[in-house]
Amino acid sequence: MHNLTFLSNLTGPDLDPYVRLNEAQLFHATKPGMFIAESPKVIERALRAGYRPASLLMEEKTLDRDLADLDHEMAVNQTTGLKQAPIYVVSDKMLRQLAGNGYNLLRGALAAMYRIERPSLADFLATLPGDHPRIAILERVVNPANVGAIFRSAAALGIDGVVITSDSADPLYRRASRAAMGTVFQVPWTYVDAKTWQTEGIALLHRTGYQTAAMALRHNTVSIADPQLDKVDRLAIILGSEGPGLLEKTIDQSDFTIKIPMAPGVDSLNVAAASALSFWELGNHQNLR
Repeated sequence: MHNLTFLSNLTGPDLDPYVRLNEAQLFHATKPGMFIAESPKVIERALRAGYRPASLLMEEKTLDRDLADLDHEMAVNQTTGLKQAPIYVVSDKMLRQLAGNGYNLLRGALAAMYRIERPSLADFLATLPGDHPRIAILERVVNPANVGAIFRSAAALGIDGVVITSDSADPLYRRASRAAMGTVFQVPWTYVDAKTWQTEGIALLHRTGYQTAAMALRHNTVSIADPQLDKVDRLAIILGSEGPGLLEKTIDQSDFTIKIPMAPGVDSLNVAAASALSFWELGNHQNLR
């Protein structure tokens, strides 16, 4: 049986994550913080990855459908963790009051979930597969939709892990996890402090055997199809901010600068599109089908 509570208003403190707290406040609401997962598919993938729900919020008219979707996904993947969480059920009229927070339940349920503490960069790198690992570094990628799309491409195209500078968008922000179709819970990832990324993070990558490939245009830039890249044992692909791109110091410290060949008159792609092409060319293809 599910722990259902049918509500007549949105005033209770247990509804704060949905009604009164923004993303920044949620991040610091508890230790180690919370985030909002949206839609049964995203919620199920979060549960499968070990995230614990504080509560769920569902619309009464789609309750049976959403619960059936969640129960089916959890049964198929042998996932637990939903039965004990309170599920608050509200009317369509009450949901419209959430418009100020940007919530739109056309795609299903919401869940307030507890964050999992992320490992240090050193510990994260130590957990990745030792045979020809390929990782992506996101430096100052601030659009959550782009972050989500990059994760989706990473999951699909053979990237073993993602590292995100702390001044990038949060992968667990609901717009990011929705764009990723829940793959932010599938691909291993961690943060690196933006303040120490260039002074310590890149050096740590090099000490642990990674060569870095910065996506940038310089006189020595090579194509993502250059055969020498495939010969690198451990490769970190660095993608930069949507506007200015990578910081000069990051490029200076990289082993390669790489580009996507394209038609005259166009010198760049959106970072999400660029990630998909570079991951297809440079990712691990053993498990692709």
